[in-house]
Amino acid sequence: MAIQTIGFIGLGLIGGSLAKTIRRVKPEMTLIGYNRSKASLVAALEDGTLNMAQDSITDSFAACDMIFLCAPVEVNISCLKELSGIIRGDCILTDVGSVKTPIHEAVETLGLSGQFIGGHPMAGSERFGYMNAEDRLLENAYFILTPSGSAPDWMLSEYRSLVEDLDSLPVVLDYRQHDQVTAAISHLPHVIAYALVNLIKRSDSPEGTMRRLAAGGFKDITRIASSSPDMWQQICQENQEALLQILEDYQNSLSQMAEAIRSRDGKYLRDEFEEARVYRNTLPQNGRGSLPRSCVISVDILDEPGALSVVLSILGAHRISVDNLEIMNNRENQDGVLRLFLKDEEAVKRAIEALKRRNYNVYTE
Repeated sequence: MAIQTIGFIGLGLIGGSLAKTIRRVKPEMTLIGYNRSKASLVAALEDGTLNMAQDSITDSFAACDMIFLCAPVEVNISCLKELSGIIRGDCILTDVGSVKTPIHEAVETLGLSGQFIGGHPMAGSERFGYMNAEDRLLENAYFILTPSGSAPDWMLSEYRSLVEDLDSLPVVLDYRQHDQVTAAISHLPHVIAYALVNLIKRSDSPEGTMRRLAAGGFKDITRIASSSPDMWQQICQENQEALLQILEDYQNSLSQMAEAIRSRDGKYLRDEFEEARVYRNTLPQNGRGSLPRSCVISVDILDEPGALSVVLSILGAHRISVDNLEIMNNRENQDGVLRLFLKDEEAVKRAIEALKRRNYNVYTE
């Protein structure tokens, strides 16, 4: 079955980005959306993302070949009950939540497991809402699929093909394994970031000395504490069991570190730091997919208007394409560092030569 009509329940950052991406890569598709906030629906109609907007779940969704549930989990489950009497038996149901157990259990209870495949695009931002949705947010991002045990193979094949068309990287996992993995690599870091920010806030002087001096390392590790508090409150409650287990492991790790500092065990500290450094340096460097480290370069740039455009113009003049970029301000004695993600090692070599001829400091990773 070719997917021609897709429905969206919820148009926040992820739902909106999915819809915008599908509109960009498959402009012939019909997209139908429902969202509790009418402002997002109006915006999605005005920018051409949606063909049709609904202020309630109506029979219009019966035409869908696939429906993405992109609201909070409890809202998704409520909407599932409404959809169950509307959708066709061959409509692929999916969600985009970062916790999978509650939705899989609800689908089983409602008798919809034969058409449900959980989904989780591993992309996002500390920003939220449709106004921050992007049509390339999912590019080169891992997109985890968690099929129910009774979903037919053709549905998984269709879903996987769509994910690949969006330039994302499909990975199939059992939903229980998914929740353990995301508790460790996504949910725990957010809990740590929120706790660390509040620790500094409550430890600061009345004059706000810590806040005034907070720079590189503190800002890097706490950036995600600017994410939606409502969303992360829900995630912590929904993935309670897996999150509590990894949080206990983390507390034990901190206790061991504290004891090593207390006893001046330099060897333990050095070994821990080195092990972490080596492992950290093996992670994908663009924060999304598996671009090799050899295809990443860093360039010192001045903190002034036009600095970024000059570097990109130099590369453009040499026909060097940039797959992705990020600007870092974590070097205390420099204005900024521009990290460029290039197509291949040949592009890296040419970029280094072009930039060094213009007296830029360039670093390879």
